[in-house]
Amino acid sequence: MDENIYSDLSQKNLKNRRFYKAVSVAAELFLERGIEDVKMTDIAEACDVGVATLYRYFGTKQGIVIEVMTFLWEDIRHLFSGVFDSERFLAQSGIKQLSDLMRMFLVLYDAHGDFVKLVGEFDRFVIRENVQRENLWKYEKSVVDFYPVLLRAYNKGCEDGTVRQDIDFRLFYMTFAHALTEMCKKFIGGKVLPSDDPNSAKSELQMLIDAAVFYIAK
Repeated sequence: MDENIYSDLSQKNLKNRRFYKAVSVAAELFLERGIEDVKMTDIAEACDVGVATLYRYFGTKQGIVIEVMTFLWEDIRHLFSGVFDSERFLAQSGIKQLSDLMRMFLVLYDAHGDFVKLVGEFDRFVIRENVQRENLWKYEKSVVDFYPVLLRAYNKGCEDGTVRQDIDFRLFYMTFAHALTEMCKKFIGGKVLPSDDPNSAKSELQMLIDAAVFYIAK
């Protein structure tokens, strides 16, 4: 093989390593301090690279923020995939699979509150920075990747007769996914109104999950 090709491959591998290290390090900083309080210079210093290198890889802070949020959603998806692809899970009825899948929002709230909080901050960042939709396609795909898993469970429920078939399942999914996500973000964000009770967070989440399961069950 030509020496120039070896050199090109070496440079590409080095860039990939630096790219993913920067995303990983930025993710830790954002989870700890939030998006707003982390500067590109902070990320560069933590990665031991020049800030110019970060701008060359990501273009702007907006670019690395989107990469980080995509990375974190994919990390969460991988965390659940081992459970939801297991033989034990797949042997359950469709409605039981859907019920278990909906409970992942409880797990997100209980064990990954820092991530849920960051999702809320990212939403505000997108609006504040006027992020163009075409720049969010990769991020959106990482979030919507949960949909096929629930659709598979719904299709099994249609086969075994445990779920309704007279509904728009994608509309069902989007409605309750948005509602549960926003509820998680609300409680993670802290008490706002005097009537807000953080101690009831899990109960309210569970009630919304129960309502979704009751609605779709046959």
